[in-house]
Amino acid sequence: MDSGLYIAAQGMLAEQVRQDQLSNDLANASTPGYKSDTATQQSFGSLLLQNTSTGQTVGSLSTGTRIDKVTTDLSPTSLRQTDQPLDFAIAGDGFFGVRTTAGVRYTRDGQFTTSAAGYLVDAQGNQVLGQGGGPIRVSAKGTVSQNALGVFKLNGATKQGYNLFTGAAAGRASGVAKQGELEESGVDPIHTMVDMMGSLRAYESSQKAIQSIDETLQKAANSVGAIGAGA
Repeated sequence: MDSGLYIAAQGMLAEQVRQDQLSNDLANASTPGYKSDTATQQSFGSLLLQNTSTGQTVGSLSTGTRIDKVTTDLSPTSLRQTDQPLDFAIAGDGFFGVRTTAGVRYTRDGQFTTSAAGYLVDAQGNQVLGQGGGPIRVSAKGTVSQNALGVFKLNGATKQGYNLFTGAAAGRASGVAKQGELEESGVDPIHTMVDMMGSLRAYESSQKAIQSIDETLQKAANSVGAIGAGA
């Protein structure tokens, strides 16, 4: 396989991952408590080129790039006043705990509601947990004390699923639950759109490189065929 084709193809694959990540961020630009991601690219390394006759080094050749890791920016963002009694935000560090079918998960999205059974739940119907790990019942007036919500310190927070995180709970966090407020999304729509356009240009450049190499190989194959026919 031509090394140029391989390098260009790896570049396209890396940009596809970036496009998926940026698209997901942009789709959650208005999601309360959402944390944006950043995809980091890394080189596969370089091949050392040598003269086949003398063994003398003549240079190196890049073997392309790949996505090394995707990191999540967990920095707290500003809070927005909603005055809704079941909206909560965390001022400072920490996560709300919710009980899902896959186990306890954590979130910064405090846009809660009441279940049919009268418990505080998130948008997916998962029960919100108190600091002791138990569910929280909503009063007959449709309210919950902000002190009833657990604010968990989470080590090794890893994004998983719909605005949820996994990790090791380590007691109570230093943050404070605020009632009638929601945390803004951590996505900057303008910055994300600029990154998407840059990623798309990089993808198109790799695509054009593949087309150019393919045309060159076709011409070379036709030339060899013509020489053989002439002989």
